[in-house]
Amino acid sequence: MTSSLLPTYARAKVSFERGEGAWLVARDGSRYLDFGAGIAVNALGHAHPHLVAALTEQAQKVWHVSNLFEVPDGERFGERLVAATFADVAFFANSGAEANEAAIKMARKYHAAGGHPERFRIVTFEGAFHGRTLATIAAGGQQKYIEGFGPKVEGFDQVPYGDLEALRTAITPETAALMIEPIQGEGGVRVVTPEWLRALRGLCDEHGLLLIMDEVQTGIGRTGKLFAHEWSGVTPDILSAAKGIGGGFPLGACLATAEAARGMTLGTHGTTFGGNPLAMAVGNAVLDVVLAPGFLEHVRQTGLLLKQRLAALKDRHPDVITEVRGEGLMMGLRLSVPNTDFAAAARTEHLIVIPAGDNVVRLLPPLIIGEAEVAAALDRLEAACSALEVRGAAE
Repeated sequence: MTSSLLPTYARAKVSFERGEGAWLVARDGSRYLDFGAGIAVNALGHAHPHLVAALTEQAQKVWHVSNLFEVPDGERFGERLVAATFADVAFFANSGAEANEAAIKMARKYHAAGGHPERFRIVTFEGAFHGRTLATIAAGGQQKYIEGFGPKVEGFDQVPYGDLEALRTAITPETAALMIEPIQGEGGVRVVTPEWLRALRGLCDEHGLLLIMDEVQTGIGRTGKLFAHEWSGVTPDILSAAKGIGGGFPLGACLATAEAARGMTLGTHGTTFGGNPLAMAVGNAVLDVVLAPGFLEHVRQTGLLLKQRLAALKDRHPDVITEVRGEGLMMGLRLSVPNTDFAAAARTEHLIVIPAGDNVVRLLPPLIIGEAEVAAALDRLEAACSALEVRGAAE
């Protein structure tokens, strides 16, 4: 049967009708352990009762009013995010790409408001992924996403991660900001070192630039801190968040200091759906759980257990797994077999993992998992590795 959907996805031949915590139930009743979480989106798993209650209660009141009117839960959500972070202000959107668009516009407007509109260029890093809009694919700089969509949006310069001399050379009188993911997700779960983040902060301070952290995938507890940059002690000027911030409901946020946001005055930016009552009710419910005492400590402990078990798995299967990467519950396995083959083998074992760049598969489970889910995942990963070894020997 021919699908009426645009053929831009290679979808696996399985569909799910419900979820329970870290598990998904397919239409045939089979259960899959979800270590993809909708690509780091379902931070609290499936059908979390607190999120279901918040969404259901709000759905019976009002769904959408637009930003022409006050949204009290949005004010509260913003206040809570500001209180928990470096930021003074928040802007709500519907996705990570939109949050990054807001961050890019904010950085450019900051310099324009300061009398330097010529400072609009943003330096990013090879292997980055910042979204699928025309501006954010230009920011990411990956040719496979840019090809065929016309001239690349002007104003973005990519340099290799870790090359300080190349970065210094890329900074010109037209540079407005540096933009980086604390861990490259799509790029292969590449962890950026605290030393490098400190170097970026120093260059920004030296040259009057803004530091933008893209925490769309790393934020909202994924690494065991509310945001991953907290591990380094480096504070950004602007931060983008999405994915886990809505627990599965479309929601993005751009957080900033008051100074960085000085140019974003009345009418300079907007959104129709961003910050609507449904999204704000769910966002507040996510924070209720993630900011509760002990939750992030649980993520850290579970992440350490997972990393230890994955290291042992690598030792048992060195012909399949070449490296274990990541922090907290954002882990990656670099492979010597094609990552799509590994993801398919894991799916055969009813475990969901997510392919990424650099021939890596990502393990991005719900943050609510515990030792039982880690053990179940490792059993399935073990079986997937063994199956691939047998196939390789046969070939």
